[in-house]
Amino acid sequence: MTLSRRLVLQLGGSAAALAPLSRRAFADTWPSRIVKLEVGFPPGGGLDSAARIAASRLSDIWGQTVVIENRPGAGGRIAMDATAHAAPDGYTMILAPGAPGVLSLLFDSLTFDPADLEPVSMIGTYPNLIVVPNSSPFAKLEDFITFAKANPGKITWASPGVGSIPYMAGELFKRMAGVDITHVPYRGVTAGAMTDLIAGRLDAMFNTTGSLLPAVSGKQVRCLAVTSAQRFPIAPDIPTVAESGVPGYEDVSWYALYVPKGTPADVVKKMNADTVTALADDAIKQKYIPLGILAASSTPDELASKNAADVARWGPIIKEAGIKGE
Repeated sequence: MTLSRRLVLQLGGSAAALAPLSRRAFADTWPSRIVKLEVGFPPGGGLDSAARIAASRLSDIWGQTVVIENRPGAGGRIAMDATAHAAPDGYTMILAPGAPGVLSLLFDSLTFDPADLEPVSMIGTYPNLIVVPNSSPFAKLEDFITFAKANPGKITWASPGVGSIPYMAGELFKRMAGVDITHVPYRGVTAGAMTDLIAGRLDAMFNTTGSLLPAVSGKQVRCLAVTSAQRFPIAPDIPTVAESGVPGYEDVSWYALYVPKGTPADVVKKMNADTVTALADDAIKQKYIPLGILAASSTPDELASKNAADVARWGPIIKEAGIKGE
Protein backbone atom coordinates (compact mmCIF):
# COMPACT_ATOMS: atom_id res chain seq x y z
CA MET A 1 0.00 0.00 0.00
CA THR A 2 1.42 3.38 -0.96
CA LEU A 3 1.99 6.04 1.68
CA SER A 4 -0.57 8.33 0.13
CA ARG A 5 -3.23 5.58 0.09
CA ARG A 6 -2.47 4.64 3.72
CA LEU A 7 -2.76 8.31 4.72
CA VAL A 8 -6.10 8.68 3.00
CA LEU A 9 -7.47 5.60 4.78
CA GLN A 10 -6.17 6.80 8.12
CA LEU A 11 -7.70 10.23 7.66
CA GLY A 12 -10.99 8.69 6.56
CA GLY A 13 -11.07 6.46 9.62
CA SER A 14 -10.32 9.39 11.86
CA ALA A 15 -13.12 11.43 10.32
CA ALA A 16 -15.58 8.56 10.81
CA ALA A 17 -14.55 8.23 14.43
CA LEU A 18 -14.89 11.94 15.02
CA ALA A 19 -18.37 12.22 13.42
CA PRO A 20 -20.31 10.88 16.44
CA LEU A 21 -18.24 13.12 18.70
CA SER A 22 -19.08 16.09 16.49
CA ARG A 23 -22.79 15.28 16.64
CA ARG A 24 -22.68 14.93 20.42
CA ALA A 25 -20.79 18.20 20.69
CA PHE A 26 -23.49 19.86 18.59
CA ALA A 27 -26.20 18.46 20.87
CA ASP A 28 -24.26 19.63 23.93
CA THR A 29 -24.25 23.22 22.66
CA TRP A 30 -27.76 23.13 21.18
CA PRO A 31 -29.67 25.40 21.19
CA SER A 32 -27.33 28.31 20.68
CA ARG A 33 -29.96 30.56 19.08
CA ILE A 34 -33.72 31.06 18.70
CA VAL A 35 -35.80 27.94 18.02
CA LYS A 36 -38.83 28.35 15.78
CA LEU A 37 -42.06 26.49 16.64
CA GLU A 38 -44.46 26.34 13.70
CA VAL A 39 -48.21 26.43 14.32
CA GLY A 40 -50.63 25.73 11.50
CA PHE A 41 -53.52 27.74 12.92
CA PRO A 42 -54.15 31.40 13.83
CA PRO A 43 -53.24 33.01 17.15
CA GLY A 44 -55.81 32.52 19.87
CA GLY A 45 -56.94 29.00 18.98
CA GLY A 46 -56.46 25.87 21.03
CA LEU A 47 -53.33 24.62 19.28
CA ASP A 48 -51.73 28.07 19.33
CA SER A 49 -52.42 28.44 23.05
CA ALA A 50 -51.01 24.97 23.72
CA ALA A 51 -47.90 25.82 21.72
CA ARG A 52 -47.30 29.02 23.66
CA ILE A 53 -47.40 27.18 26.99
CA ALA A 54 -44.87 24.63 25.74
CA ALA A 55 -42.70 27.30 24.11
CA SER A 56 -42.52 29.36 27.29
CA ARG A 57 -41.42 26.41 29.44
CA LEU A 58 -38.92 25.09 26.87
CA SER A 59 -37.46 28.59 26.53
CA ASP A 60 -36.77 28.52 30.28
CA ILE A 61 -35.18 25.08 30.10
CA TRP A 62 -33.06 25.82 27.04
CA GLY A 63 -32.05 29.35 27.87
CA GLN A 64 -33.05 30.35 24.34
CA THR A 65 -36.30 31.83 23.09
CA VAL A 66 -38.75 29.51 21.37
CA VAL A 67 -40.66 31.71 18.91
CA ILE A 68 -44.13 30.84 17.62
CA GLU A 69 -44.60 31.21 13.87
CA ASN A 70 -48.26 31.00 12.85
CA ARG A 71 -48.90 29.72 9.31
CA PRO A 72 -52.69 29.23 9.24
CA GLY A 73 -54.58 27.58 6.45
CA ALA A 74 -55.28 24.25 4.72
CA GLY A 75 -56.05 22.49 7.98
CA GLY A 76 -52.47 22.92 9.20
CA ARG A 77 -50.81 21.62 6.03
CA ILE A 78 -49.07 24.92 5.22
CA ALA A 79 -47.10 24.80 8.47
CA MET A 80 -46.39 21.07 8.05
CA ASP A 81 -45.00 21.73 4.57
CA ALA A 82 -42.77 24.52 5.91
CA THR A 83 -41.44 22.24 8.65
CA ALA A 84 -40.91 19.22 6.40
CA HIS A 85 -38.81 21.36 4.03
CA ALA A 86 -36.89 23.26 6.74
CA ALA A 87 -33.24 22.58 7.46
CA PRO A 88 -32.93 19.58 9.83
CA ASP A 89 -30.70 21.50 12.21
CA GLY A 90 -32.81 21.45 15.37
CA TYR A 91 -33.99 25.03 15.02
CA THR A 92 -37.41 24.31 13.47
CA MET A 93 -40.15 22.36 15.23
CA ILE A 94 -43.89 22.08 14.75
CA LEU A 95 -46.75 21.41 17.13
CA ALA A 96 -49.26 19.44 15.08
CA PRO A 97 -52.60 17.79 15.84
CA GLY A 98 -53.05 14.05 15.45
CA ALA A 99 -51.23 11.81 12.99
CA PRO A 100 -49.86 13.69 9.95
CA GLY A 101 -49.90 10.44 7.97
CA VAL A 102 -53.71 10.53 7.82
CA LEU A 103 -53.35 13.41 5.36
CA SER A 104 -51.89 11.01 2.78
CA LEU A 105 -55.19 9.12 2.88
CA LEU A 106 -57.20 12.28 2.27
CA PHE A 107 -55.20 14.07 -0.40
CA ASP A 108 -53.99 12.60 -3.69
CA SER A 109 -51.13 15.05 -3.80
CA LEU A 110 -49.43 16.78 -0.91
CA THR A 111 -46.59 19.29 -1.16
CA PHE A 112 -44.73 17.35 1.53
CA ASP A 113 -44.32 13.78 2.74
CA PRO A 114 -45.71 13.30 6.27
CA ALA A 115 -42.86 10.82 6.82
CA ASP A 116 -40.53 13.83 6.68
CA LEU A 117 -41.93 14.98 10.04
CA GLU A 118 -39.93 13.14 12.70
CA PRO A 119 -41.71 12.48 16.02
CA VAL A 120 -40.36 14.10 19.20
CA SER A 121 -43.08 13.81 21.86
CA MET A 122 -46.76 14.17 22.56
CA ILE A 123 -47.70 17.12 24.76
CA GLY A 124 -51.30 16.24 25.54
CA THR A 125 -54.59 14.62 24.58
CA TYR A 126 -57.95 16.23 23.94
CA PRO A 127 -61.42 15.50 22.53
CA ASN A 128 -63.50 17.76 20.33
CA LEU A 129 -66.74 19.55 21.13
CA ILE A 130 -69.92 19.98 19.12
CA VAL A 131 -71.36 23.44 19.72
CA VAL A 132 -74.30 25.44 18.40
CA PRO A 133 -75.42 29.08 18.78
CA ASN A 134 -77.31 29.99 21.93
CA SER A 135 -80.23 30.83 19.62
CA SER A 136 -80.24 27.29 18.20
CA PRO A 137 -83.43 25.24 18.61
CA PHE A 138 -81.26 22.24 19.51
CA ALA A 139 -80.97 21.79 23.25
CA LYS A 140 -79.54 18.27 22.98
CA LEU A 141 -77.57 16.33 20.40
CA GLU A 142 -80.54 14.00 19.98
CA ASP A 143 -82.59 16.99 18.73
CA PHE A 144 -79.80 17.91 16.31
CA ILE A 145 -79.66 14.36 14.91
CA THR A 146 -83.45 14.09 14.55
CA PHE A 147 -83.64 17.35 12.58
CA ALA A 148 -80.61 16.44 10.43
CA LYS A 149 -82.15 13.11 9.44
CA ALA A 150 -85.41 14.79 8.49
CA ASN A 151 -83.66 17.61 6.59
CA PRO A 152 -80.65 16.22 4.67
CA GLY A 153 -78.03 18.83 3.80
CA LYS A 154 -79.78 21.68 5.60
CA ILE A 155 -77.59 21.90 8.71
CA THR A 156 -74.23 23.61 8.23
CA TRP A 157 -71.20 22.83 10.36
CA ALA A 158 -67.77 24.46 10.53
CA SER A 159 -64.29 23.02 11.07
CA PRO A 160 -60.74 24.34 10.68
CA GLY A 161 -60.57 22.72 7.24
CA VAL A 162 -60.59 19.40 5.39
CA GLY A 163 -58.13 17.02 6.97
CA SER A 164 -58.08 18.76 10.35
CA ILE A 165 -58.81 16.72 13.47
CA PRO A 166 -62.22 18.35 14.10
CA TYR A 167 -63.13 17.75 10.45
CA MET A 168 -62.38 14.05 10.84
CA ALA A 169 -64.45 13.97 14.05
CA GLY A 170 -67.32 15.53 12.13
CA GLU A 171 -67.05 13.08 9.26
CA LEU A 172 -67.03 10.17 11.69
CA PHE A 173 -70.11 11.63 13.36
CA LYS A 174 -71.92 11.94 10.01
CA ARG A 175 -71.14 8.32 9.20
CA MET A 176 -72.09 6.86 12.58
CA ALA A 177 -75.17 9.05 13.15
CA GLY A 178 -76.40 8.52 9.60
CA VAL A 179 -76.86 12.22 8.85
CA ASP A 180 -76.12 14.48 5.89
CA ILE A 181 -74.88 17.85 7.15
CA THR A 182 -73.03 20.46 5.06
CA HIS A 183 -69.41 21.19 5.87
CA VAL A 184 -68.14 24.81 5.83
CA PRO A 185 -64.33 24.93 6.12
CA TYR A 186 -62.66 27.92 7.77
CA ARG A 187 -59.01 28.95 7.76
CA GLY A 188 -58.52 27.92 11.34
CA VAL A 189 -61.74 28.23 13.30
CA THR A 190 -61.27 31.32 15.42
CA ALA A 191 -62.80 34.78 15.30
CA GLY A 192 -64.48 34.58 11.88
CA ALA A 193 -66.18 31.26 12.39
CA MET A 194 -67.10 32.02 15.99
CA THR A 195 -68.65 35.32 14.90
CA ASP A 196 -70.69 33.50 12.24
CA LEU A 197 -71.74 30.82 14.71
CA ILE A 198 -72.81 33.25 17.43
CA ALA A 199 -74.76 35.26 14.85
CA GLY A 200 -76.56 32.13 13.68
CA ARG A 201 -75.03 32.11 10.18
CA LEU A 202 -73.67 28.65 11.01
CA ASP A 203 -75.70 25.91 12.64
CA ALA A 204 -72.89 24.07 14.39
CA MET A 205 -69.15 23.75 14.84
CA PHE A 206 -66.78 20.88 15.55
CA ASN A 207 -63.52 21.97 17.10
CA THR A 208 -61.06 21.19 19.85
CA THR A 209 -61.71 21.70 23.53
CA GLY A 210 -58.89 24.24 23.52
CA SER A 211 -60.62 26.39 20.93
CA LEU A 212 -64.20 26.04 22.21
CA LEU A 213 -64.17 25.38 25.95
CA PRO A 214 -63.58 29.05 26.87
CA ALA A 215 -66.59 30.07 24.74
CA VAL A 216 -68.69 27.32 26.29
CA SER A 217 -67.65 28.31 29.82
CA GLY A 218 -68.39 31.94 28.98
CA LYS A 219 -71.86 30.94 27.72
CA GLN A 220 -71.18 32.40 24.27
CA VAL A 221 -72.26 29.13 22.66
CA ARG A 222 -74.12 25.98 23.69
CA CYS A 223 -72.26 22.68 23.83
CA LEU A 224 -74.20 19.60 22.75
CA ALA A 225 -71.56 16.91 23.26
CA VAL A 226 -67.93 15.92 23.71
CA THR A 227 -66.34 13.33 21.40
CA SER A 228 -64.52 11.27 24.06
CA ALA A 229 -65.88 7.85 25.08
CA GLN A 230 -66.37 9.00 28.67
CA ARG A 231 -67.30 12.45 29.94
CA PHE A 232 -64.25 14.66 29.94
CA PRO A 233 -62.96 15.25 33.50
CA ILE A 234 -62.32 18.91 32.78
CA ALA A 235 -65.97 19.46 31.78
CA PRO A 236 -67.98 16.61 33.35
CA ASP A 237 -71.38 18.24 32.72
CA ILE A 238 -71.04 17.87 28.94
CA PRO A 239 -72.58 14.59 27.69
CA THR A 240 -70.70 12.37 25.25
CA VAL A 241 -71.76 11.76 21.66
CA ALA A 242 -72.06 8.07 22.53
CA GLU A 243 -74.60 8.68 25.28
CA SER A 244 -76.49 11.16 23.09
CA GLY A 245 -77.72 8.86 20.37
CA VAL A 246 -74.57 7.58 18.64
CA PRO A 247 -73.44 4.50 20.57
CA GLY A 248 -69.81 3.51 20.13
CA TYR A 249 -68.70 6.93 18.94
CA GLU A 250 -65.28 8.04 20.19
CA ASP A 251 -62.67 10.44 18.90
CA VAL A 252 -59.80 11.68 21.06
CA SER A 253 -56.67 13.14 19.55
CA TRP A 254 -53.39 14.65 20.65
CA TYR A 255 -50.97 17.48 20.05
CA ALA A 256 -47.39 16.47 19.37
CA LEU A 257 -44.01 17.94 18.53
CA TYR A 258 -42.19 17.05 15.31
CA VAL A 259 -38.98 18.14 13.59
CA PRO A 260 -37.74 17.83 10.00
CA LYS A 261 -36.51 14.34 9.18
CA GLY A 262 -32.76 14.11 9.56
CA THR A 263 -32.53 16.33 12.63
CA PRO A 264 -29.53 15.03 14.67
CA ALA A 265 -30.62 12.14 16.88
CA ASP A 266 -28.93 13.59 19.96
CA VAL A 267 -30.86 16.83 19.50
CA VAL A 268 -34.16 14.94 19.13
CA LYS A 269 -33.27 13.00 22.29
CA LYS A 270 -32.64 16.26 24.18
CA MET A 271 -35.86 17.81 22.84
CA ASN A 272 -37.78 14.77 24.02
CA ALA A 273 -36.17 14.65 27.47
CA ASP A 274 -36.78 18.35 28.06
CA THR A 275 -40.38 18.10 26.85
CA VAL A 276 -40.99 15.22 29.27
CA THR A 277 -39.50 17.37 32.06
CA ALA A 278 -41.67 20.35 31.12
CA LEU A 279 -44.88 18.30 31.08
CA ALA A 280 -44.11 16.72 34.45
CA ASP A 281 -44.32 20.18 36.01
CA ASP A 282 -47.65 20.54 37.86
CA ALA A 283 -47.78 24.23 37.00
CA ILE A 284 -47.66 23.38 33.28
CA LYS A 285 -50.32 20.69 33.68
CA GLN A 286 -52.59 23.26 35.35
CA LYS A 287 -52.10 25.71 32.48
CA TYR A 288 -53.34 23.12 30.01
CA ILE A 289 -56.50 22.27 31.94
CA PRO A 290 -58.50 25.40 30.92
CA LEU A 291 -57.70 24.49 27.31
CA GLY A 292 -59.26 21.06 27.74
CA ILE A 293 -55.90 19.36 27.34
CA LEU A 294 -54.60 16.57 29.55
CA ALA A 295 -50.81 16.93 29.54
CA ALA A 296 -49.08 13.74 28.40
CA SER A 297 -45.61 13.11 27.00
CA SER A 298 -44.23 10.14 25.06
CA THR A 299 -41.04 8.78 23.57
CA PRO A 300 -40.53 9.34 19.82
CA ASP A 301 -41.16 5.63 19.21
CA GLU A 302 -44.39 5.70 21.22
CA LEU A 303 -45.59 8.68 19.21
CA ALA A 304 -44.67 6.95 15.94
CA SER A 305 -46.66 3.86 16.99
CA LYS A 306 -49.65 6.00 18.01
CA ASN A 307 -49.55 7.75 14.63
CA ALA A 308 -49.38 4.43 12.76
CA ALA A 309 -52.37 3.11 14.70
CA ASP A 310 -54.38 6.22 13.84
CA VAL A 311 -53.59 5.87 10.13
CA ALA A 312 -54.69 2.24 10.29
CA ARG A 313 -57.90 3.25 12.09
CA TRP A 314 -58.88 6.02 9.69
CA GLY A 315 -57.87 4.30 6.44
CA PRO A 316 -60.93 2.03 6.07
CA ILE A 317 -63.29 4.78 7.26
CA ILE A 318 -61.95 7.29 4.73
CA LYS A 319 -62.08 4.72 1.90
CA GLU A 320 -65.56 3.46 2.72
CA ALA A 321 -67.01 6.95 3.11
CA GLY A 322 -65.23 8.26 0.01
CA ILE A 323 -63.80 11.22 1.96
CA LYS A 324 -61.37 13.28 -0.09
CA GLY A 325 -59.63 16.54 0.64
CA GLU A 326 -60.30 19.58 -1.48
